[in-house]
Formats: sequence, C-alpha cells, structure tokens
Amino acid sequence: MIGVELRKLVRSRRTWTTIALIDALPVVVAVLLAVTDLGPRPGTGPAFLSAVLTDGTLYPLAALGIVLPLFLPIAVALVAGESIAGEAQQGTLRYVLVRPVGRGRLLLAKLVASMAFVVLAVLVVAGTAYLLGTALLGDQDLTTGTTSVSGTTLSTPELVGRTLLALGYAMLCMLGVAAIALFASTVADSPLGAAMATMAVLIGSTLLLTLDAAEALRPWLPTRYWLAFVDLFRDPVLWRDLVRGVLLQGAYVVVFLAAAWASFATKDVTD
Repeated sequence: MIGVELRKLVRSRRTWTTIALIDALPVVVAVLLAVTDLGPRPGTGPAFLSAVLTDGTLYPLAALGIVLPLFLPIAVALVAGESIAGEAQQGTLRYVLVRPVGRGRLLLAKLVASMAFVVLAVLVVAGTAYLLGTALLGDQDLTTGTTSVSGTTLSTPELVGRTLLALGYAMLCMLGVAAIALFASTVADSPLGAAMATMAVLIGSTLLLTLDAAEALRPWLPTRYWLAFVDLFRDPVLWRDLVRGVLLQGAYVVVFLAAAWASFATKDVTD
C-alpha cells in the first residue's frame, strides 16, 4: 500500500508542478539579491541575512525561511488534505477499503506519501538554493570555513551537519501540518475543505503569535518554533527553542494522527 501511494506521488505531474512553484520564489529572490541592491550591505541589517549575502552556502536556510511560513504549508495541506477526502470525493475510497487493507494501514500509507512530498520539496528547494547561492551570492572559501550567524567560522563538516539538522527540523514541522491535514481529511467532505481547515488552523496560530493577549497560548501554537532552525547556525547553538519545537511538533503528530485514526476507524464509507 505504501509503495502504491509513493508511485502515485512520484508519477503525478501535479507533484512536480507544485514543487516547481514552491522553488520559484527562492530562485527569484536569489536573482534579485544578486543583480540589485535590495539586500543590506554586509555587516548591516539582520545578522542572518547579512551572513547569507556574504556566503551563498547559507542560502538554502534563507530559502527555507522564505517557503516555510506560507508556501510549503499550503502545499502540504493540499496534498495531505486530499488523502482521504479526495478518495471519498472520487468514489474510490469504498473500493480501496474492499481490498484486505486495514484503515490504519491506509492512513499510514497516506501519511508516508505526504511526508515523501515534503522531503522532495525541501530537498529540491535546498539543492536549488545551494547552487544559486554559491553561483550568485558571496562564496566563502571552503578551506577557511563558512561564517555563522554569530560571525564565527564553521568548518565544512559543521556546515553540512547543521544544514542536515535544519532540513530535518523543517520536515518535522511539516509532518505536524500533514497530521493536522490528514485528520481534517477524515472529517471533511472535500479535499479543499480539509486543506482550508488546516490553513485556518495555521493562519490562526500565526495571528495569535502577534497578539499580547495570547501570550499564554504562544508556547503551544503549531507555528511557534517553525523558524528556530536558524539557531543551529549560531555559535554556540541555541538549543532551547529547537528542543521545544521538536517536542511540540511531536505532540501535534501524535494527537492528530490518533484523532485521524479514531475518526477514520468509525467513518461510514458509503460512496
């Protein structure tokens, strides 16, 4: 079942079109930063942006920061939101369940396919950003290391290790989104409804983060620690928000997957 879902994902033209659209914005930003004076001069402005402009090997992290707050979550919400609701809308869910496939196994296959989409999207964005960053922006000599956000030098192995951790952290954040969308997909009547419900949760979380009255809720909001991966590129690494983000996303995954299973296990599939 998992293999079937993965093949459907990889062979879908919509998968690669969506990934290309997600990747387009970081590409445009890199070109604009390279050919215009839109960015601050090195040593001025935000520390992270200043570091990116002097060392293009850090641009994959900037690209993640560009797509993570909005574009990637929308895509994940659409893909995961279609998992069950899309099958039901097309009338194929009943035929899928006629086969000797447990509902829990089907949910797992849908979740794995959603995460495969996240992995593909993140790797494409990071890979493209690295090539563009080193070609168009500042390019530090790899023999002398890469400048961190704190202004110290990171060796090449340190940069690779921290970049992989950052990519993994971003994927975990999107796993939380996929779990929410998968649950919505088991209760909504249409894929669009599931995606819209998921986006409503994420937009509401983002808005609450800006309100002083919601201060007590901030540590529990799903979008609270999404951009904490930048702390991996400080010296020393600031682990507090990263650990909190991992624990929070893990809790969302467990809670919403359990809710999705409970909802889908009792769902009356008649279409």
